[in-house]
Amino acid sequence: MRMKRTAIAASAIAALMLTAACGGGSGSGAGDDKNEFQEGGAAGAGKDPSATGPKAVPDDAADGGIVSVTTAVAPSTLDPTRTYYVDSGEIMSGLVTRSLTQYVYDEKAKDSVLVPDLATDLGQVSDDGLTWTFTLKDGIKYEDGTPVTAEDVAYGIKRSFAIETLPDGPTYQLTFFQDGDKYKGPFADTEAELKKLDGYEPGWYGGDDYKGVETDGNKVIIHLAQPFAELDYYASFPVFSPIPKAKDKDPLAYENHPMATGPYKFKSYKPGTSLELEKNDQWDADTDPGRIQKVDGFSFKFSQDTAKLENTIAADTGDAQTTLTYDNVTPQTFKKVQTENEDNLILGPSPCTYMIYMDQNKIKDKKIREAIGWAYPYKAVWKARGWIDGVTVEGGAAILPPGTAGRQDYEYPKGQDGQTTDPEKAKALLKEAGAEGFELTWYYSKDDEQRVAAKDQEVKAYEAAGFKVKPLPATSDTIRDLTSDPKAPINLRSGGWCSDWPSGGSWFPAQWDGSLANKAGMPNPANFDQADADAKQAEILKMDPADVPAAWGEFDKWMQETYYPAVVWGYSGSAFIKGSKLGGVFDDPVKGMPTLNTTYVTK
Repeated sequence: MRMKRTAIAASAIAALMLTAACGGGSGSGAGDDKNEFQEGGAAGAGKDPSATGPKAVPDDAADGGIVSVTTAVAPSTLDPTRTYYVDSGEIMSGLVTRSLTQYVYDEKAKDSVLVPDLATDLGQVSDDGLTWTFTLKDGIKYEDGTPVTAEDVAYGIKRSFAIETLPDGPTYQLTFFQDGDKYKGPFADTEAELKKLDGYEPGWYGGDDYKGVETDGNKVIIHLAQPFAELDYYASFPVFSPIPKAKDKDPLAYENHPMATGPYKFKSYKPGTSLELEKNDQWDADTDPGRIQKVDGFSFKFSQDTAKLENTIAADTGDAQTTLTYDNVTPQTFKKVQTENEDNLILGPSPCTYMIYMDQNKIKDKKIREAIGWAYPYKAVWKARGWIDGVTVEGGAAILPPGTAGRQDYEYPKGQDGQTTDPEKAKALLKEAGAEGFELTWYYSKDDEQRVAAKDQEVKAYEAAGFKVKPLPATSDTIRDLTSDPKAPINLRSGGWCSDWPSGGSWFPAQWDGSLANKAGMPNPANFDQADADAKQAEILKMDPADVPAAWGEFDKWMQETYYPAVVWGYSGSAFIKGSKLGGVFDDPVKGMPTLNTTYVTK
């Protein structure tokens, strides 16, 4: 899954135990001597298919109150189909929409566990692994009191194939679902409309009659092109939430008020500025093992000044006592809160890797790509971005973050540990390639002081290594669309990826599949298109599940050593702050976000 927009320019939760300071949750070890990323563990791997509602409410939870959430960034979208960044995912899955499955935080295990949500279990799989059946619970309603139907869930899934109309959402269905490469969603239902789509091929079809999803009463039946053993994890995404077709007359406007099935519904929404949620009186706690509904509502303020929001929450007076942020705190605030009120500091895993994706169409010589890896100013960028070494960021060369099952800890280029800058090695490689003065160009957010500061460090380091540079200004509102255009006039894309579930299968097919290269709205930022890599991935997907983790670890190392399509410039950890009157706030190791679904005001 993609990262919070604060951590990404153009690219996407699960595995791993990237732990800052030993654990997550209120007062979860902020004062411990250990303040580093832990190796080991696969957060989010646990399952409880028999979990039922209601979820127990803590004794210290008060009735009512408003939880304020402030952040320096803004969700790129709140459309369930397009929700793929972890911030929008936490808001929608935690509070507003319900999917076939969901994650719930286990305080004792300090881990998130996959449990049923709309479905009665985690799905039933046919012997050949090609058919999954999810049976919906009885009595689930939308905010207007109308019943949720299997047809609504099926429509929501079909909607996710319309990637030109609704881009940037998760795309596993295109690879694994039957006719995923041919079905183009419910909106393009005529030959003339299909021919207008990018890359049109005969055999494409659209409309409501999709072969990959059918319904039978209260059952949603999904047909696959190849086995997809991790579909139950994927089914926790908002893309598997019900959408009534009658409410989707204008698909681009649906995000302004998606129909709620969770404990809260939209009261008002101003994209990029604010979101007000109020109680959904049609939500039934007895059907929901993962969410509670104690507060009256949530008030989100987006695009806020970082210093102001941190100072307000750290002061912990008045309304600040019921306020939190999901932004990682700056080093100064971290030290202040750790010293003065460590119970308000939430530390824990964040399963994400930051990368510089090098466009394979434009930087074809591997020696040039290796030179970029040596030229990159890792620690200078961390400092410019306000990250805390060993708490909110750590270096490494592997694409899979620490803690991922099967991960191999290697260095590439040889001797590069993901934090060493060596301009002389970069110069030597450029000379070998006959590419001295090679020009690097990328977009940066000119309205983000930290991004500008990071850009300045990159320019300085690249020039010192013998490159020419041409950073292109964009804004926080435009950089995502500009960068995700495969034909953009750039050859570097700064971004990253978070695990979608505890497996390398949520990393490589999702962003290193050659069929996704050079296509608008598709998550292959490096335009990586190599037949041997595609063949290796296809082989891994057919392996015995017990052998898969190690195979993905081997693939990670092989891909970097063979092609080196990405410079890994850090793994993330979480360090949030909250007010003293908020309870139920933990770090969700699957998303690296606060657990909004269990947040309440204390008595």
